[in-house]
Amino acid sequence: MIDVCVTSCGEHSYKRIDCSGHAGFAKGGKDIVCASVSILVINTVNSIETFTKCKVIEAEEDSAKGRVSVIFPEGTAGEATLLIDSMLLGIRSIEEQYGSKYVKLTEVKE
Repeated sequence: MIDVCVTSCGEHSYKRIDCSGHAGFAKGGKDIVCASVSILVINTVNSIETFTKCKVIEAEEDSAKGRVSVIFPEGTAGEATLLIDSMLLGIRSIEEQYGSKYVKLTEVKE
C-alpha cells in the first residue's frame, strides 16, 4: 500500500509531504495505481520548484522503496498551496476509485 501523509501548518499552508510504499495493485511496471500516485507527487514537487518561489528541501527519495519526503521549511503559500491542493484532489480520487487497500491519504495538522 502507498501511504501519503501531508502535514499542514495553518489554514492555507503545507509543511511536509511524505509518500512511501508500493500499491501492489499489479506487478511492477504495470501498476497503474502506483504510477498514478508517483506522477502526481513528483510532478507537484517539480512544479513547485519550477513555477513558484517556495523553498523546498527534498529530505529523501528512494524509488526502490517508493519513498519521497519533502519539507517546505517556511510553509507554502499561494501557487504552491494550490498545486498541493490539486495533488490531494487527485490522490483522493485514486483512493476512492481503487480503495484504501492500495493507497491511503492522511492529512495532519501541525
